[in-house]
Amino acid sequence: MTETRTGAGMFRGEKTSVFWAGLLILSLASVILFAVVWSMRNYSSLPYNLYYSVENNLPVIVGGIVFILIGLVMMKSGARKERPQ
Repeated sequence: MTETRTGAGMFRGEKTSVFWAGLLILSLASVILFAVVWSMRNYSSLPYNLYYSVENNLPVIVGGIVFILIGLVMMKSGARKERPQ
């Protein structure tokens, strides 16, 4: 019987402290990035304001994306693979 691989396959196995730290970083970065994008969407009614809103929030947006990637890499490296016996 063959198993179908899902996207969660890379997170199978024993979870180490690196995995949980990566999950925490991923969660916090996602919430902050969502909050910044949401505030830009709601408080920038004119295209002129949206341009300056993106310009002012660009470091936060890039930082959020970088920390999401760091969290994913930490989660992937923190899940030890189960070895068949």
